[in-house]
Amino acid sequence: MRGGVGPRVLLRRLREVMAEPVTPQERLDRIVVLIAANMVAEVCSVYVLRADSMLELYATEGLKREAVHQTTMRSDEGLVGLIARDARPLSLSDAQAHPAFAYRPETGEEIYASFLGVPILRAGDTLGVLVVQNRASRSYSEEEVEALETAAMVMAEMLAAGDLETLAKPGTGGIALRRYLALSGRAINDGIGLGHVVLHEPRVVVTNIVADDVEAEARRLDLAIETMRASIDDLIDQGTVSHAGEHRDVLETFRMFAYDRGWLKRLREAVMSGLTAEAAVERVQSDTRAKLLRQTDPYLRERLHDLDDLASRLLHQLTGSAFTLHASELPENAILVARTMGPAALLEYQRSKLRGLVLEEGGATSHVAVVARALGIPCVGEVESITSLVQPGDAIIIDGNAGEVHIRPGADLQASFGERARIRAGRQEQYRRDKHLPALTKDGVKIDLLMNAGLLVDMPGLHDVNAAGIGLFRTEILFMVAPTLPRASTQEGLYRSILSVAGSRPVTFRTLDIGGDKVLPYFRTLDEENPALGWRAIRIGLDRPALLRTQLRALIAAAADRDLRIMLPMIATPAEFDAARALLDRERLRARKLGQAQPKTIKLGTMLEVPSLLFDLDALLTRVDFISIGSNDLMQFLFAVDRDNARVSTRYDDLSPSLLRALRFVAAKSAKARVPVTLCGEMGGKPLSAMALIALGLRSLSMSAGRVGPVKAMIRALDVSKVKPIVDAALDGDVTADALKEQLIDFAEANGIVL
Repeated sequence: MRGGVGPRVLLRRLREVMAEPVTPQERLDRIVVLIAANMVAEVCSVYVLRADSMLELYATEGLKREAVHQTTMRSDEGLVGLIARDARPLSLSDAQAHPAFAYRPETGEEIYASFLGVPILRAGDTLGVLVVQNRASRSYSEEEVEALETAAMVMAEMLAAGDLETLAKPGTGGIALRRYLALSGRAINDGIGLGHVVLHEPRVVVTNIVADDVEAEARRLDLAIETMRASIDDLIDQGTVSHAGEHRDVLETFRMFAYDRGWLKRLREAVMSGLTAEAAVERVQSDTRAKLLRQTDPYLRERLHDLDDLASRLLHQLTGSAFTLHASELPENAILVARTMGPAALLEYQRSKLRGLVLEEGGATSHVAVVARALGIPCVGEVESITSLVQPGDAIIIDGNAGEVHIRPGADLQASFGERARIRAGRQEQYRRDKHLPALTKDGVKIDLLMNAGLLVDMPGLHDVNAAGIGLFRTEILFMVAPTLPRASTQEGLYRSILSVAGSRPVTFRTLDIGGDKVLPYFRTLDEENPALGWRAIRIGLDRPALLRTQLRALIAAAADRDLRIMLPMIATPAEFDAARALLDRERLRARKLGQAQPKTIKLGTMLEVPSLLFDLDALLTRVDFISIGSNDLMQFLFAVDRDNARVSTRYDDLSPSLLRALRFVAAKSAKARVPVTLCGEMGGKPLSAMALIALGLRSLSMSAGRVGPVKAMIRALDVSKVKPIVDAALDGDVTADALKEQLIDFAEANGIVL
């Protein structure tokens, strides 16, 4: 650098200025003087991007001082606007010759020829532009560009800290860092949460690497592990949530990691190599993280969050720092924002103050998501860079239904969502009051509203919403959260508990539906290019009959003296159903020979989710006791659309005429054969789609517990004889999904039906 200093020296000097006890404007003025002096530049200027998308001159050395806070330009105007728009450095030996040059007479910059500008970036967002200029025409070196980019990093810190917010002019909305942002993620748990950001930042930076006394470090490590385990035991056993259910299995799995001998051995070996206890934890977790990030298995990658959480807990224990904010430090309406979070960490926050959870990496299958659902906390996951875009205390709204996050919303948006939250709360209260009313249409058509479930945590919902029964019990969830293949006795215990809680209400158990996106960590599966169409569900059960027979054996034993309903997933041909029934018959014969108590009745049905069954329906209906339409997979296969692929998953609608025609065909055929049919997919839980399904002739729908109330309210306001002709006419003609949707919405509005 022409007589200047390198980036490291400049950074040190900037840090010294940052630490001085002066006003924000004074600090900014000193920084531009320092940068200009060290880069041998005659001008150094800072332009800050405001929330109204205008760039404002906040400080300068070399230009006219009276231009500060007076000179502004659009974010697409001039050389400074070009840098802000492209987020890339710009170096020019003759700035005025550039077509984007914009003259500002109040600054006096027309005498400067050479120009170097870099964007002030934070988490990929442009917050402003830092510029140096010289009278002489010259080219800036790579080292000078690097030095200015280093200075821009310091400026980004200053902006992020909010120091310059006091300098913003009234009516401009403040600096861009504080502007409103709307982000999208993955909806994990329903509900609307309004509140203020609480950052969950458990990471500890390890600075002391080399141990002075290896034995002492080993003792510190052992004590910290013992204390951490005790705290996890207390947390899980304190009863914040019920002591049974999917979330309980998740927490027990988390506790299992804390007691893993292999993990402890690796930690001790790292300490004995000469590292401090903190450095040992850091090294072991870094190695583990690197290995798991190379895994393609989504289940194993999700477990990385649990291990990160444990390592962070251990580091906090070793350093004596708090892992989460104390209840007294939480605002009354806290919304947690985290990069990742283990399942137990969520329980450490005071539940009464939590209004929502936003995750940067956690998806719907993460362990913390399971606990969030158990606690009833609105949750949105997979929100990119969220932890870098918010500051503690920021106003925030999360919409767990749409998977949306609104950061620093305006008063109008807050009022709108607040009203939506109040309306939702009022409707929920109305649904609770009406739960004992029958799901009966205005013209006397009875609809069975059933509930989907996965483990015991879901079962209280059966009585909370007064569902007619469990239309789909996903038995694979027990297998997915267990560290090893569950024994027959373990399965039997769960199934017996489910039947006990259900009482006289029917429960339909779907046999193990693994493969595709449901991977068991201990079960070797094939590396398939298209797993959704591969070795999964009943195909695994028939190829590994011991797995299916063990489950059928557990179901038969659990249902002694009760009615048992078993449903087979992914059946593609009647022959596959016959093969599965033969296995069931063998297990029934075995139980009789052993003198075991038998179920009073056993009904065996199939999921209809593979389109081939539509053309084998007559043969199938002579074999099955019931049919359950899996509309999620049926729609996926019917349209050849990967429902997990964001590019195509919304391309087709569950009101698409071709899908509805297929469902009408199934309903008519099943009714003629007197075979009960239930729809178990997501569309059954949407009032508008459910209205269409009822018009098609379906009389049994299964959905999540939270959807029962809204669908029942729609049913009680519906006259089937009026909506059926509309749907039939649409399907018999040439209609689009959007056109049919508009017709149904118009019908609902005209008849006072709330959707």
